[in-house]
Amino acid sequence: MLESQLISHLLLTAIQLLTGLFVNAIIVVVHGTGLLKHRKMIPLEALVSCLAMSRICLELAIFYLNLAVFNLIDIRQFVGKFVILSFVNELGLWFATWLSVFYCIKIARIAHPLFLWLKLKISKLVPWLILGSLLHASSTCVFHSKQPWIFSEDLLGFSSQNATAESEDIATLRFTLLFAELSLPSLIFLVSALLLLFSLGRHTWQMRNTAAGPCPRARVRSLLSIFAFLVLYLCHYLMVLLLFSQVFKLTSLRFLFCISLVGSCHSGHSIILILGNPKLKQNAEKFLLHRKCRQ
Repeated sequence: MLESQLISHLLLTAIQLLTGLFVNAIIVVVHGTGLLKHRKMIPLEALVSCLAMSRICLELAIFYLNLAVFNLIDIRQFVGKFVILSFVNELGLWFATWLSVFYCIKIARIAHPLFLWLKLKISKLVPWLILGSLLHASSTCVFHSKQPWIFSEDLLGFSSQNATAESEDIATLRFTLLFAELSLPSLIFLVSALLLLFSLGRHTWQMRNTAAGPCPRARVRSLLSIFAFLVLYLCHYLMVLLLFSQVFKLTSLRFLFCISLVGSCHSGHSIILILGNPKLKQNAEKFLLHRKCRQ
């Protein structure tokens, strides 16, 4: 890769890292401060805080991956810690999935006994969902650590050796395993997000065609936020699968684009969460104004 392209990508990576750390740190600090003041945290804030913390870890891991790609750190050192990247990535996917399920159950209007029961119980289930996600991601991480062939040097094309028939079989098995692990939370997320979009869209259409008048802007913003959340989640899922499938050459522009897009998806959704929450938005504006005044 040309030196100018290398410098540009590293600069973009640094900006992406700082943006991701900033927006997710705001979420953690605001909700953490509320926890210290009131000695309690509502389930939604707990779930969003866990999601933000997992994304902070993932942004750091992605930055570490970029350093490994350009041989700024020892490749073997990175491969040995790749299981950590897998852990925080899967954990973040589960937290994002449960957040989508939480919104769907609380907002969507579906007249089904199970759905109505979940609407009453979802807040009490959030701590168990968080714990279950941690246990699932941890057990998967332990399994990966016991199977060195899953995270070997040729996982992302770090190995320069020619592929053999056996290594191709291992690569296929590895991709199938990782695909299966990521598919369950993605499927749950997709169902809940589509149900919520359908419910909100149907209610918005009904309001427009009745005497209730034009639908509120808040409902339109909710539709756009959920749709953006769906697009970012699916984009992240597809980019991770592309990285694991090894279809792009290491250090190629397509490979680097996939890496950057994964981090940008997380930062983008965290920004959406802040803009859609008055409390988070107000604190973010206060911090930015304070920084401008100091300058």
